[in-house]
Amino acid sequence: MQKVKTILLSKSVFEDNDRAADGLRARLRAGGVTLVNVMSSPGSGKTTLLTALIRRLAPRFRIGVLEADIDSDVDAVTVARETGCRSVQLHTGGMCHLDAGMTAQGLDELGGGLDLVFLENVGNLVCPAEYDTGAALNVVILSVPEGADKPLKYPLAFEKSDLVIVSKLDALPYFDFDLELCREYVGARSGRVEVIPVSAKTGENMEALENWFIHKLTRV
Repeated sequence: MQKVKTILLSKSVFEDNDRAADGLRARLRAGGVTLVNVMSSPGSGKTTLLTALIRRLAPRFRIGVLEADIDSDVDAVTVARETGCRSVQLHTGGMCHLDAGMTAQGLDELGGGLDLVFLENVGNLVCPAEYDTGAALNVVILSVPEGADKPLKYPLAFEKSDLVIVSKLDALPYFDFDLELCREYVGARSGRVEVIPVSAKTGENMEALENWFIHKLTRV
């Protein structure tokens, strides 16, 4: 019986994507554009939070948004309507992540003249964490109703993040969410990651989040 050869494809796929991501990152840096990759589970309030954050940052930065979804353009339409910024919807054709090549296509469609681009990745904490999009900053949003143990269940996303935003802080009285325990779990994955709890609904701590981005964007 002829021996069957097994080829590990994932290595070459990831290596090719990493090269493309490094090239995209260099291109954006040269053009003075900061790309922020935002990851979260569905229902974390990602679009609502980004909309509130963009309103705060818009007076200082020219902002665009890439919205990634398997289907529909609901989020892109919402962000454009609520903030007035340029927004492009990316359909992944069933894939649960974006890679550097897909991101580059979206950026080309978005056009130039921008300082900051938010990439709202497909809603899950598994696949998006595995693919480098070429972003300068990676952000994870974890909502209070999801529970504080997400960093234990999805370690890679938190290990790769530069910031963890705990969203829906206004729901804290109604859920068994231990904020200090969440900080501990995040710290166990990456000691360099800052955790900022916010409520886009009430505006609580949004100024701290705004200042974090202003500080980072003047250094990236």
